[in-house]
Amino acid sequence: MFDVGFWELALIGLILLLVVGPERLPKLARTAGLWVGRGRHMLSSMKAEIDREIKAQELKEILDQQARNNPLETILDKPGDKPSAAKSKTERTGPVTKLESRSG
Repeated sequence: MFDVGFWELALIGLILLLVVGPERLPKLARTAGLWVGRGRHMLSSMKAEIDREIKAQELKEILDQQARNNPLETILDKPGDKPSAAKSKTERTGPVTKLESRSG
């Protein structure tokens, strides 16, 4: 992000030492570190939330596309329609139980 090398950081530290003083510099560094940590945490939580929203939108688009390509009416028989003659008895009524297989 920033191209800051060792000498630039050393110069900033020296200027801060002269301006703030050696007594308040540790407290200032701690406060700055806390603010940087809070900023990073906020940035990462925003990024995670955006990623969740993008994934939810992609999932919704996939489901919409599948609904357009395979509407439910073509998969299931409409209520009131007779089952097609090409289906076998087990396909129309479900799996055969032990009682049914013995009786007939």
